Amino acid sequence: MSNTTARIAVAYHSGNGHTARQAQAVAAGAAEVPGAVADLVSLDELTDDVWERLQAADAIIFGTPTYMGSPSAVFKAFAEASVKVWAADLGWRDKIAAGFTNSKAMSGDKLNSIVDLAVFAAQHGMIWVGLDIYPGWAESTASIEDLNRLGSWLGAMAQSDADLSAEKAPPETDLRTAAALGARVATITLRHQRGSLAA
Repeated sequence: MSNTTARIAVAYHSGNGHTARQAQAVAAGAAEVPGAVADLVSLDELTDDVWERLQAADAIIFGTPTYMGSPSAVFKAFAEASVKVWAADLGWRDKIAAGFTNSKAMSGDKLNSIVDLAVFAAQHGMIWVGLDIYPGWAESTASIEDLNRLGSWLGAMAQSDADLSAEKAPPETDLRTAAALGARVATITLRHQRGSLAA
């Protein structure tokens, strides 16, 4: 039996609290996997503590709201500031990575944000993990309560009605989908670690 612990950092920005709820769900899903611990890392202020927590993580799940079809300016500032990690011999090389995003529109061009996150992770030499859930809400007999109701594989998507507070949105189905992403990343990270130890 391995004593390996997978440290999963959920590095996110949230403008109005909706993406923060999604981040909490991702972290909760990761923490439910035996051998994994989750760390919620807000990117509002890029302190030394933030960079140290991300460096200590075995996986980083990036989260951002989608504004005007791309990640928020706060997240973009973080991405650009991470050049110091990149310049230090790809300091996040071989960490597991994943991503999630939220917008008020059903589409909102959220895919563009997830692609941005995947390219960002690739530039850091990270290993991207997507969702492994068939699209929900995709047949006449399907339900809005289905997991992955927005049909994304590259990362977890959520939709929050503009007139609802973060206490009421995103809906539970999107939060369950976020938790599924967290659990998948934790599981893959543990496998990756155990494979590395055996190599």
